[in-house]
Amino acid sequence: MSGSTLGLRGGTAPPPSRNAAAAVDPQIDRIVRTPEFQQLVAERTRFGLILTILMLVVYFGFIGLIAFDKSLLAVKVGGGTASLGLFMGVFVILFAFALTGVYVARANTRFDALSDALKRSVGR
Repeated sequence: MSGSTLGLRGGTAPPPSRNAAAAVDPQIDRIVRTPEFQQLVAERTRFGLILTILMLVVYFGFIGLIAFDKSLLAVKVGGGTASLGLFMGVFVILFAFALTGVYVARANTRFDALSDALKRSVGR
């Protein structure tokens, strides 16, 4: 199989042509041009970037504290053996779970509604 790729049924498929990008399915092109699709993509991208930035700030803030202020993280909390660093580490993990929950909630409400509107507009 030198230089060929497997097709869906196990045979060899010809290599993609150079004009594969130019030969876009007209239905896909029609969907991409709809305002509903563009709104869905814009909102999902914006929301994803916001959540990503929040997670990066929390994570790298914690890593920065580890690197530059170890004494703060070593402070004992509540008179026990647990330190502030332990609680902050657990917070970073729980924050990631919370952001996942926020995204799922948004996807199940707003993004699903936009997807349904898109399906209605293209006639499916």
